[in-house]
Amino acid sequence: MKKTVLLLFLIATVTVYGQKKPADNLEKEKITKLLDEWHAAAGRADFDGYFGKLTENSIYIGTDATENWNKKEFEAFAKPYFDKGTAWDFKALERNIFLSDDGKLAWFDELLNTQMKICRGSGVLEKINGKWMIRHYVLSTTVPNDVIDEVIKVKTPIEDKLIERLKKK
Repeated sequence: MKKTVLLLFLIATVTVYGQKKPADNLEKEKITKLLDEWHAAAGRADFDGYFGKLTENSIYIGTDATENWNKKEFEAFAKPYFDKGTAWDFKALERNIFLSDDGKLAWFDELLNTQMKICRGSGVLEKINGKWMIRHYVLSTTVPNDVIDEVIKVKTPIEDKLIERLKKK
């Protein structure tokens, strides 16, 4: 009897897992397409195409420690670049996507080829009315370990002032 119950449990587990996997893969494909289109929209300086993929309450965190914007603030920062037709051009080199059990949230990390060389992006997406939207995005530059001491020397005079200011808040 125990062997029968165990066998039924294993069959049920394999069946559920087998059914969920294609759905997860489909959602990951949709997310990949969204992120690739989002980056491509910036490369074309397509303001509406770019910002239309962000939720209204989205957050964008840029590479500078002071760049922590809500959507309206980020639009204001970016608009002059888009208006000149010279926004940024990021291309994914590698990407990992993860889905919540309920299928309403996803999170990802990616390595990007950019004008700043390799950057790392990470973010959270939310499924709203059946459509994936970017809710939170963090862009950071990568620093090879072999040159971190040099980078720290360059950053120190700038960021020590910012550290002191932030400590006072």
